[in-house]
Amino acid sequence: MKHIWYAVSLLTGCLLYPSIAPAQTSASGALLQQMEQASQSLNYELAFINVSRLGIESLRYRHAVLDNKIYAQLLQMDGPRREIIQRGNDISYFEPGLEPFSLPGKHIIDALPSLIYADFQQLASYYDFVPVGRTRIADQLCEVVRIVARDGTRYSYIVWLDSETRLPLRIDLLDRDGETLEQYRVVSFAVDEGVRGLMQGLQKANLPPSLSVPDSGPVKLSWQPGWLPAGMREVSQNRRTLPALNKPVESRLYSDGLFSFSVNVSPADKGSSAQLLRTGRRTVQIEIRDNKEIMVVGELPPTTAKRIADSINLGTPQ
Repeated sequence: MKHIWYAVSLLTGCLLYPSIAPAQTSASGALLQQMEQASQSLNYELAFINVSRLGIESLRYRHAVLDNKIYAQLLQMDGPRREIIQRGNDISYFEPGLEPFSLPGKHIIDALPSLIYADFQQLASYYDFVPVGRTRIADQLCEVVRIVARDGTRYSYIVWLDSETRLPLRIDLLDRDGETLEQYRVVSFAVDEGVRGLMQGLQKANLPPSLSVPDSGPVKLSWQPGWLPAGMREVSQNRRTLPALNKPVESRLYSDGLFSFSVNVSPADKGSSAQLLRTGRRTVQIEIRDNKEIMVVGELPPTTAKRIADSINLGTPQ
């Protein structure tokens, strides 16, 4: 019954789209841009849970702006203490059993939905932002917006935005059947200047040095995909040898600003076989062709991953 109602709602949306979509999409897109701005500019603390097929995580996130620099802390609330700290453009990781280290970055992405930091002006060319209505989350009135790829090749999101602050209080990732794959849900939050006081200690904290990432230099790969979902662009490409497998792997990374995936091509061996693996949002599609193993890994529905793998033009080896 759920699938029938879902199909009916999609059909209804398609029938109504020509007359109402432009104005509603513009307003909803503006709400999502306000979410991104609020997440980067306000001083706030969130207690939230992440629910997925792998289980439930309980976390706390603090964010403050001090002297025009962003400071943030993400803390795992259950089990071994795992902490991530942002000071400006440095992200420091503190993991049990590992030496602390830092990496360059604009924001903490671990456990926080990347959707929060997306460029919705750019995404508007490939996604529809559909207003769903209002409801309450964490005892706050929220505006609800659905984010759907126009070509139907990706997952979709439903976002609940606090009507007053525009902070996201709930984000559901849905597959193409409307089933929830992951859920981010705030259980309590505070937006006030007190958070700035809690974060001031990070200004002079002794954080671990940044790791140096070796530059592999320019790489020219002979193969390329013959088809990509609308809006997907190449972010990087590289050639490397995996120590565990002792064979060369060529990779291209793609993103549309919301979802990302990589295509990896390596020589096939006796252990290579065509297969499909899926865990939550992540899909691994492996195809064997012309003595090459083609692997598509990323945030894609299985049918989309297979279509990309099947479209790979292997070209002439360099």
